[in-house]
Amino acid sequence: MKVLLIGSGGREHALAWKLAQSPLLTKLYAAPGNPGIAEEAELVSLNVEDHAAVIAFCQKQAIDFVVVGPEAPLVAGLADDLRAAGFVVFGPSKAAAQLEGSKGFTKDICARYNIPTGAYQRFTAAEPAKAYIRAQGAPIVVKADGLAAGKGVTVAMTIDEALAAVDDCFAGAFGAAGAEVVVEAYLDGEEASFFCLSDGKTALALATAQDHKRVGDGDTGPNTGGMGAYSPAPVMTPDMVQRTMKEIIEPTIRGMAESGYPFTGVFFAGLMITAKGPELIEYNVRFGDPECQVLMMRLKSDLLPILYAASTGTLDQVSAEWRDEPALTVVMASKGYPGAYDKATQIEHLPQARDGAKVFHAGTALKDGQLVATGGRVLNLTATASTVAEAQAKAYALVDEVRWENGFCRRDIGWRALNRG
Repeated sequence: MKVLLIGSGGREHALAWKLAQSPLLTKLYAAPGNPGIAEEAELVSLNVEDHAAVIAFCQKQAIDFVVVGPEAPLVAGLADDLRAAGFVVFGPSKAAAQLEGSKGFTKDICARYNIPTGAYQRFTAAEPAKAYIRAQGAPIVVKADGLAAGKGVTVAMTIDEALAAVDDCFAGAFGAAGAEVVVEAYLDGEEASFFCLSDGKTALALATAQDHKRVGDGDTGPNTGGMGAYSPAPVMTPDMVQRTMKEIIEPTIRGMAESGYPFTGVFFAGLMITAKGPELIEYNVRFGDPECQVLMMRLKSDLLPILYAASTGTLDQVSAEWRDEPALTVVMASKGYPGAYDKATQIEHLPQARDGAKVFHAGTALKDGQLVATGGRVLNLTATASTVAEAQAKAYALVDEVRWENGFCRRDIGWRALNRG
């Protein structure tokens, strides 16, 4: 099978690494890719926003299967245009991708199909939103409705913080994403990430993970796209997984199909495990980043036929097998992230991959033959071991071998799992 992978981040490097191991693969292309992905695939300098150019490439190379990594091309309808041209694509339609593209859309689906989630209101102007916040009190959550690269969410512990977040959204801090604002109840509990494939009618549960959203040790500082993750998440017991499937995933698949937007691809359900059970914080319509990295390290099965089955309505004919050993990844980011940071800083040395330990590239490029950091989140130092503590030690051993002056990381990834003993 000739496969084209769309994307250039750590998630795509993990997918490329796993897809490259498939005996069904004859050729893997990646557009635009990164220097890490270049070890697994042939990079193609396509402008992913130019759907006609992507289609022309697929026709010229007789691509059998396209895997779309990031959310932006999905929300822009790349999967629809490729399907219309006759290609098999992993990833939802533009209409179904609204589950991530619009927080309000998702909340409305939850309300219609009785999916447990925090109470909410949608606003298109600041004053009514502020009045609602004052009436509800804090803590409360303010979200830009649209895509804001993981940064449009404020978990406000005070009313003033919530009011400032509303002003930020309507002042254009998140561009068009903040033209509508969702204000929702604060959910108290432990967060978990749950991944599940759907072919529009059948669901295949994958694995669980726990992300670390805040930039600083001890979960302090602003929210980020994620500073590290581990899998599995101990809070997601078999009973909790079963409840999540029954109360959240299955009604969503049914609801999306009934609404005329059948969902194919991966559900990444951000959950809060509260005293009542699993409640949905938000949906993403692609693999998490950095959760994908730990999932791929634990996946025993061949990834390619599983993704292909989700894309061709045959998910009931495949299964996914997982290693019991936990995996943990630490994100190294550019100093200053999630605020402003220097671009093109030099990475002088990266450790070699070794048994159960791997460096995934998230925001890197080659400049005059030298590896440089191009993004906020730049490297994912990932390891598996028989316990979370050992996986953590292995991942930080990799971190300590990296020579990159402008890099930093949290030193406590996995702390919740370790605190459980």
